[in-house]
Order: sequence, then structure tokens, then C-alpha cells
Amino acid sequence: MGISSFLGVVRSVVIYYNPVLMHRNQRLYSGLVQKGDLVFDVGAHVGTRARVLRRLGARVIAFEPQPVFARFLRWTLPRSVTLVEAALGQTESRAQMAVSRRHPTVSSLRDSLPDEARAMPGFEHVRWDGRAEVAVTTLDAMIARHGRPDYIKIDVEGYEAEVLSGLTQPVSLVSFEYLPGLPAPSAAVIDRLCALGAYTFNVVRGENAGFEWTDWQDAEALRAWLADQAPDSGSGDVYARLEPAPAATGAGPSQAA
Repeated sequence: MGISSFLGVVRSVVIYYNPVLMHRNQRLYSGLVQKGDLVFDVGAHVGTRARVLRRLGARVIAFEPQPVFARFLRWTLPRSVTLVEAALGQTESRAQMAVSRRHPTVSSLRDSLPDEARAMPGFEHVRWDGRAEVAVTTLDAMIARHGRPDYIKIDVEGYEAEVLSGLTQPVSLVSFEYLPGLPAPSAAVIDRLCALGAYTFNVVRGENAGFEWTDWQDAEALRAWLADQAPDSGSGDVYARLEPAPAATGAGPSQAA
């Protein structure tokens, strides 16, 4: 591991292994995830959310394609968390990831991200100075292997829609990162989720781990809210909850007397 990669890992550990932040996430997830639920943590990074979810009694499958972070997770995650050293996408393949050694949280399989980020506030000092060939699998393949998850958390720096393109069935709860300066990926994710099922949405700004709205909103309300966010307002997470199918109404067929 080079010095830049080492410093990148240390930086992420310092940022995310924050007891206050982890407590906030645990409080949020305790209202969303039940003991025994199956969770896919897509983009596990240093594993803080995987740890919180496992602490709540969930069965966690953590996906991390970056070799340096996969190695860190092999050493540090509880043995009860299953680690899959792969990215998720539309098909099973191999792909080239653009890596930022000093800011590894923004490493991505989205080829256009380094160019797009030049105009995004907060990315002025980020450089994608490395490449990594990573394995890619699909959500459908992982469901066939591990079971249908109750919750899929996705944080993959603009590649979220591609992750969901490998899913052909709705799941109860999905969350994905939104970047106000990069609206197209969020729009594509919303479209994909609406094609899979009847979802309502809520938002968590940044790392505050509290929902923006008391009542969950439809896709149009979410789109309008995202369009109103200034490019420098900071990222956050969108949560999509699958609504139950409406009960059948009306009387059954009449019977002759």
C-alpha cells in the first residue's frame, strides 16, 4: 500500500468511525431494520454502516470492490458479516474503477465522474490518480445466492442507477446517495425504482441521520425537492420504501338464488 492510499484509509477511518455519527445511524436504522433482516451494504467502504446494521441484529452482506478497503474489511469486520469483494452493476464482468487515493470515498465506476466533478463545489482538490480493475456482479445474482434483501444501501458515487439496473424485482427498502451537483444519476435511480414498484421517498441530509419529512413523499415531490437543492448544499441519502399493494375491493361474483 502506497503512502497516499494509506493516508486515504486513515482519513476515512477518522471521518466515519465517529461515535456520534455511528450512534445517529444506529438510531435511524433501528426504525427501519428488524432483527434477522437481510441487508446488502453496497459500497461498504470502511464498514461503519455494516457494523451498525449487524449490531441491530441484521444479517449483512457487505460489497466493497476497492482492493485496499476490501483488505481493511477482511481484517476488521465481524466474522458474522459476509464480505463480497466486488462492485455491482448491470452484468457480471470486470471493470476499471477511477480511484482517488487521497479521497477514496469518491472512487467510482462512473467513467464521467472525474470530468463532471470539476464543476462541483467541494471537489476542487480531489484528483482521480489511480485505476483499479474490479469484479462486477449483479443484485439479481446476489439475491439468487444470499436471498432477497429487506434493505439495500447504495453509496457508489454516481453509479447507483447502474447498480439497480442489475435488479429485476422490488425490495422493501432502498437507500442511495444523492449529489446536488450531479442530478442525472439521482433522476435515473428514481426512474428505475418507480419501474420496479410503488415507492415513496424520504431524505436524510448529510450525516445528520434524521428524516427531512414527517410523511414520506411520492416521486414527483422528491424530484422537485432535489431540483431545488443548490449545488453546494451537500450530499445526503434518499430512502425509498415499497408501499403495500392496495387490497382488492368490490364484492365477489353474485350467485343465483
